[in-house]
Amino acid sequence: MTDLSWQTAAQKLIQLALLEDLADQGDVTTTALIPEGQTAQVQIVARQPGVLAGLPVGEMVFQKVDPSVRFQSLADDGTRLSAGQVVAELSGCLRSLLIGERTCLNFLTHLSGVATLTRRFVDAIAGTRAGIYDTRKTLPGWRVLEKQAVVAGGGKNHRMGLFDMVLIKDNHLAGWQTGTGQSLAEAVRAARQKSPAGLRIEIEVDTLEQLKDALQGLPEIVLLDNMSLEELRQAVAWRDQHAPQVELEASGGVSLATVADIARTGVERISVGALTHSPPALDLAFDWKLNQR
Repeated sequence: MTDLSWQTAAQKLIQLALLEDLADQGDVTTTALIPEGQTAQVQIVARQPGVLAGLPVGEMVFQKVDPSVRFQSLADDGTRLSAGQVVAELSGCLRSLLIGERTCLNFLTHLSGVATLTRRFVDAIAGTRAGIYDTRKTLPGWRVLEKQAVVAGGGKNHRMGLFDMVLIKDNHLAGWQTGTGQSLAEAVRAARQKSPAGLRIEIEVDTLEQLKDALQGLPEIVLLDNMSLEELRQAVAWRDQHAPQVELEASGGVSLATVADIARTGVERISVGALTHSPPALDLAFDWKLNQR
């Protein structure tokens, strides 16, 4: 989806996170209180049910802090967790474990929160043909990891950025139509002509009349923004009759309370910004077992 791999993204974020924590002074509390040779064992434990994501990133934290720390994963990303389940065991220098603890947990709790919320939406529409898609409403710098967490939760990725898909939104149309006065179908054709070959084209509409116009340009996807359930049903019926190859995506006002009804209208895609912009963190913690030496 992008040249930026999750490993590269994780390395950059880990470096920044450790710099925030350690600055030039290091962990002054640990240095003052913990003998240099002391070791410990720790388990990473889920305090509540959820879906795991980001465990390989947690391991990378300790590879950066101290490569001698032993990190044993006991679950895979995408695993449904029960309260009390151990997801990893670590052992090694106690100073290193304390230094990496919060950074590791910050990645795990946030990314597992994304995966857990995604799974709740996916489960809510089970039995329909719709898929749950993320958006670009991500934390700056975290996009690759958050989108990976969405997949771990059973969701699907929309475009990664502005470079890998054409998405014609209302503000694009406002500027384009001011200069041309042409239809939405013409906007789709113009985008297809001027964009790199092979990119999918999606266009946003607010009304059924706009949908009818846009479908004449045969985009791959039409985004149905903030439409009522009845409007969504009518949009699906019109699409089925006139352009069955075009996918329909519902967006706006999507919540766990509404998503099942939206899915039952027959749309193929439902995009949910909340997956990445406001997921509750999943509670994971370190359970310590010290070895005195």
